[in-house]
Amino acid sequence: MSTSQKLRELLARPEIIVIPGVYDCLSAKLVEQAGFDVAATSGFGIAASTLGLPDYGFLTATEMLYSVGRIAQSINIPLIADCDTGYGNALNVMRTVKDAVQIGLAGIILEDQEWPKKCGHFEGKRVIHMNEHAGKIRAAVEARGDSSLVIIARTDARAPLGLEEAIRRGQAYMNAGADMLFVEAPQSVAELQTIAAAFPNIPLVANIVEGGKTPAISPAELQNLGFKIVFFPLTALMAVTEVMSACFRHLKEQETTNNLPNLMSFQDFQELMKVPQYLQIERQYQN
Repeated sequence: MSTSQKLRELLARPEIIVIPGVYDCLSAKLVEQAGFDVAATSGFGIAASTLGLPDYGFLTATEMLYSVGRIAQSINIPLIADCDTGYGNALNVMRTVKDAVQIGLAGIILEDQEWPKKCGHFEGKRVIHMNEHAGKIRAAVEARGDSSLVIIARTDARAPLGLEEAIRRGQAYMNAGADMLFVEAPQSVAELQTIAAAFPNIPLVANIVEGGKTPAISPAELQNLGFKIVFFPLTALMAVTEVMSACFRHLKEQETTNNLPNLMSFQDFQELMKVPQYLQIERQYQN
């Protein structure tokens, strides 16, 4: 069974799916080890970890697909990838989708921002015409063929054009054939309720960015509203950044790693990387 088929099976279950954000193979392996059913990448995390730049459209399609392809290959659970705007018009979207299928992604997110796009919780976003993005969604549906790739249509219209326009766009994108709808950055519980009421039979995505625009209500509350997926896209990235910063400050100030908190043992890290298994395999082929 493909990972996209696994994802569709999970989406058919009644409970909401909690999905942590990952930004490299190591973080993805930790998500899998922790017992999550699905992982997801964000443009924010990939841009920060691979380029050291903000989510301002600096990543090219090649860079993004290379990164998420390696992540998908490093785990056995489905991976949903943020593919930004699809990196161009409908023709570019078709190529992006075909590449996504080839590298083993379970699902992709396609948004209606103008390029260069920005993080959904940044200021100054602009969106393309609704009909243009609906055409890109139709192109994505055609390009995936019989692969079962889950296509998540995202609209960023809430910030520049208001919630009513975001809902209108969401309806158009679902009519174009998207599997799920992601209205980015609603700004209150009331707005989350309005979105859920507008799409009672549509699998909806919520996106919780700590310190972002959307209130951080619990997955149980989101499920009660009618949401199917909740992403926590930046939680791990922010946590790791804080821990690494503290680690480097400690080393700089103390010039030793003695008494350094939150340090995984070398043995445990070898186990995570399956060093004993690779050692055993290596020995099988030695003379």
